[in-house]
Amino acid sequence: MKNYQWIFDRACELKGGEKSVKALLPNVKTTKQLTAVSDAEYLSLIGLRIFRAGLKHSLVDAKWPTFEKVFHGFNPAYVASLSDEALEEHMRQPGLIAHWGKMKALRHNAAWLLELDRENHADGFGFAKYLTSWPEDDVVGLWLDMKKKGAQLGGRSASAVLRMAGKDTFNLSEDVMVQLRAMGISDKAVAPTAKRDLLKIQEAFNKWSEEGGGVPLSHISRMLSFT
Repeated sequence: MKNYQWIFDRACELKGGEKSVKALLPNVKTTKQLTAVSDAEYLSLIGLRIFRAGLKHSLVDAKWPTFEKVFHGFNPAYVASLSDEALEEHMRQPGLIAHWGKMKALRHNAAWLLELDRENHADGFGFAKYLTSWPEDDVVGLWLDMKKKGAQLGGRSASAVLRMAGKDTFNLSEDVMVQLRAMGISDKAVAPTAKRDLLKIQEAFNKWSEEGGGVPLSHISRMLSFT
């Protein structure tokens, strides 16, 4: 297993120096910034990721303002209250993407965010509290919890939502997995799903973060992909 300094130095060598590497690193929001985002905004983000899966991102992004309008700004109470018949009616709206499974996932996730809001007494900011209260060194645990309690958040979707939201997380892309295999940290060709495999990877990222003086997991992940 290589150390953090090797990852950083190799990324700089391949990407034209430290300044170039830093310009390519993901944005990581502070706790204050994450907690300022409402459940409606997070529900929209979760929905955007779910509809992007398997489709051209630009196509989904172009339609998202229409989704925002039809779903009342993704107010969780409104989306959670939609009956099957109402969801079917929304599917027939021009400018949306007619996918029954993903439409149902919107409703399920809206109900989940409402539950988080009640549990945290958060007045519309329950998901923000959920994200910021999760231990920084157990992002794998957060992925698995999102998969268990949310809908269509398995595979790499949970980490993608977190990355889009600005929550620090590593991302097990194909390039990252190539290097993890080369270092003997994983023997999987694609991102593993078994908890024991994910925890082994988590341990490696935690060590690299410590070696780098607390460097964000997402930065290590991106630099690792460069190598």
